[in-house]
Amino acid sequence: MSLAAKLAQGIALLSLTVPPPTQQRLLDYLALLQKWNKVYNLTAVREAPRMVSHHLLDCLAVVPHVSAATILDVGSGAGLPGIPLALALPLAQVTLLDSSHKKAAFLRQAAIELELSNVEVVCERVEQWRPAHPFGLVISRAFSDLREFAALAGRLVAPGGELAAMKGVYPYEELTQLPAGYRLKRVVPLAVPTVRGARHLVLIEGT
Repeated sequence: MSLAAKLAQGIALLSLTVPPPTQQRLLDYLALLQKWNKVYNLTAVREAPRMVSHHLLDCLAVVPHVSAATILDVGSGAGLPGIPLALALPLAQVTLLDSSHKKAAFLRQAAIELELSNVEVVCERVEQWRPAHPFGLVISRAFSDLREFAALAGRLVAPGGELAAMKGVYPYEELTQLPAGYRLKRVVPLAVPTVRGARHLVLIEGT
């Protein structure tokens, strides 16, 4: 099965509507990631078919649960989940935050080559960054445990907004350690096509 067919099949299984030109841009992003990965080691997943499932489809699985107009991807790394979200949600403004200059350089190049007019890249440590405005959704994928994520990034959430953490197994222990001022809103189980193992989206709100 071609990468395009694998991506299209996965998007259909996720019940998402992603236009063919956008699907091609997702594949273009993957090609760019593979190219830069040879030098910068941006991701441990190197095989293109696994990148489709474990990166693209894994990130796209959260799209039905995202409604914010402004999104911050904390510890964006290779642009996951921020770049797939920016492509799938073109009306949302997405900020990619990472403290690594090498990763930020890749993110900026990706935004240019993919013509992502709704993406901004910031190279700062989350605890030191002071944006002009808070965000409707602050999301992370493998950034830290829930306690640290809320402690560091919670102040960046707009009133009524959410913290969202992409996790594997249900994080029972982490949820008992949320800092004061935060509570669990809900945990959404995610079924990612061709990805074995549990996947969950943890949504946290301020009290």
